[in-house]
Amino acid sequence: MFRSKAEKKAREAGYDPARLPEGQYLTEKWPVLHAGSVAKYPKDLAGWDFKVSGEVDKPLTLDWRQLNELPRVAVTQDIHCVTRWSRFDTTFSGIPWSAVRELVGQRPTARFAIAHSEAGFTANVPVEFLEREGAMLATHADGDPLTAEHGLPLRLIVPGKYFWKSAKWLRGIELRSDDQPGFWERLGYHNDADPFEEQRFQF
Repeated sequence: MFRSKAEKKAREAGYDPARLPEGQYLTEKWPVLHAGSVAKYPKDLAGWDFKVSGEVDKPLTLDWRQLNELPRVAVTQDIHCVTRWSRFDTTFSGIPWSAVRELVGQRPTARFAIAHSEAGFTANVPVEFLEREGAMLATHADGDPLTAEHGLPLRLIVPGKYFWKSAKWLRGIELRSDDQPGFWERLGYHNDADPFEEQRFQF
């Protein structure tokens, strides 16, 4: 019954219901969900930086100005939260991973990426997901800078995964040869997190 109602709502809104994963419902809102408090920064982002480390030839630290000098992309995509809401046609803009990869000299041994955010939060994905269209270090959503609640100033966007993998308040990417479960994965969330496979929890 839930699926038929969710599909009906998507169809009535003019969308192909096939875009909606099983167990999800469509919303035009953008619910705010995170562990811990919202990160706060100086208005000019003084002291803020972004680091890339691990399986790279040249570890890198960029301040806000340097980060924003890198090439940018904008991609419109759907996002799916493990708490069952989906939001279609969200446009994110920011720096593609390819621009960072060229600077650091990503090694062939880099098979996994660990996102490091404020308050010790981490999220893990295979590095190949950083190469997908739509993956980026996002600074804007729907034409505006990210709000504090949605990860200002920088958020990782990982298409093809439940949205907890798109870590807010991003401060670094660590490339590793081995996987390392992130914050939610250590609490029982599914390591792969494919919304179309309903990979919500390990159990």
